[in-house]
Amino acid sequence: MTTPLPRLYAHPFSSYCQKALVALYELGTPFEYRMLEDPGAAEELEALWPMKRFPVLVDGGRTVLEASCIIEYLDVHHPGPARLIPKDADAALEVRMLDRFFDNYVSTPQQKVVFDRLQPEAARDPHGVGLARAMLDTSYAWLDRHMAGREWAASGEFSLADCAAAPFLFYADWTHRIDASFAHVIAYRQRLLARPSFARAVDEARPFRGYFPLGAPDRD
Repeated sequence: MTTPLPRLYAHPFSSYCQKALVALYELGTPFEYRMLEDPGAAEELEALWPMKRFPVLVDGGRTVLEASCIIEYLDVHHPGPARLIPKDADAALEVRMLDRFFDNYVSTPQQKVVFDRLQPEAARDPHGVGLARAMLDTSYAWLDRHMAGREWAASGEFSLADCAAAPFLFYADWTHRIDASFAHVIAYRQRLLARPSFARAVDEARPFRGYFPLGAPDRD
C-alpha cells in the first residue's frame, strides 16, 4: 500500500505559508499542496482547524498547526540533506530565538500595517501603525548589527530562522522600506531571495501580487 504524502493547506502569497514551503523545498520533501483556491480545500481546512488559519500540515493522521511547528515536525519526520534545527542544544536554542524574533518583531508589525490598510478608513489606527513602523526600524537596526559577519541568521547554517526571515523580510521591505544604512540586512535579504527554495516560493506567488493592499513594488 502506498503511503499518502504529507498534505499542506496553504496559500502561496501568505508569508507564513512561504515559511513552511521554504522548509519543504529545502528538505526535498514530496507533499500534496492543497491551495485554498482548490475545490473543497477551504472546507477541509476548517474541519481540521476551526480557526481557519494556515499553513496546516496533515501527515499520517496527525495534524500539525503553525509554521514553526510544521518545520520542526518535518525536520524530525521527513529529514533532508541538512537539519533546519541543529542537534546541538545551544545552537538549536539560537535558531529558535531568531525564529521568534522574525515572527514577533518583523512579521507582526509588518502585518499590522497591512491589515490596517484593509480596514474602513474610519476604523484605521494611525497611532498603532506608527508604532508598528517604529518597531520595524528598531528590528532592522538590531538585525543589522546581528548580521555583521554572518551569512545566515543563526548556527552558521541555513535553518528554521532563515525560513522565517525570508518571507518576513521580503514583505517587510515592501511595507516599510529597509533603510540603505542597514546594509547587512539588505545583503541578507538578497541572499535569501537568491536561495533556490525561497526563489521558488516567490515565483509561485507572483500571480497573486495584486492582492497586496499597499501595492506590490516593481522589484524582487
